[in-house]
Amino acid sequence: MNFEHFLEIIPKIRKSELPGIDSQFKMAPEMRKKLGKQFDIDKRKPKKSAVLALFYPKEEQMYMAFILRKTYKGVHSNQIGFPGGKQEEEDKDFKATALRETEEEIGVNPVDVKVFKQLSDIYIPPSNFVVKSFMGYMRHTPEFILQEEEVERLIQIPIKDILSEHYVSSKRITTSYAVDIDVPVFTFTEPVLWGATAMIVSEIKDILTNNLERN
Repeated sequence: MNFEHFLEIIPKIRKSELPGIDSQFKMAPEMRKKLGKQFDIDKRKPKKSAVLALFYPKEEQMYMAFILRKTYKGVHSNQIGFPGGKQEEEDKDFKATALRETEEEIGVNPVDVKVFKQLSDIYIPPSNFVVKSFMGYMRHTPEFILQEEEVERLIQIPIKDILSEHYVSSKRITTSYAVDIDVPVFTFTEPVLWGATAMIVSEIKDILTNNLERN
């Protein structure tokens, strides 16, 4: 997908309905699906955070930016995710949170980002967070500046790979809440992409696919 083609489908994406939990659960572990139906999230008083799925042109194709987080004592240690984080008091709204965190973690100026779609909320049981996700794009290839304290490395994935079924698989892993379980994964990078980030990518993938078919 090149930049011009991407711009053509943005108006359709803005108007389209979200695929929601059905799309997210395509990439959710079975245990996560059961947890999602067993309890009232509001009663758990979850913390709130926001992330940004950033699209940009590179080498005549569209890409999306991910980060590999540093190894630390936490449930998301050494995992691939979107730039983002917890909402702060100074943030006007969750979109502002996603843009601020993206600037802090990968050095992208919010002025250069056009946010065009908010995705379905996703709840992460191990950390008790509700994540607000946004899709945004830039008109040029960013000059990334990584936050050394939190980001191990930047991962850039072509949209054509995200849309491909070739990179959908499963793997047995040990998580913060279970040992040696089989989980759906995206294999376009190492380590593999799984968990909440994979669930968000699944919804993005369905949104893009649905609107490309209508184009």
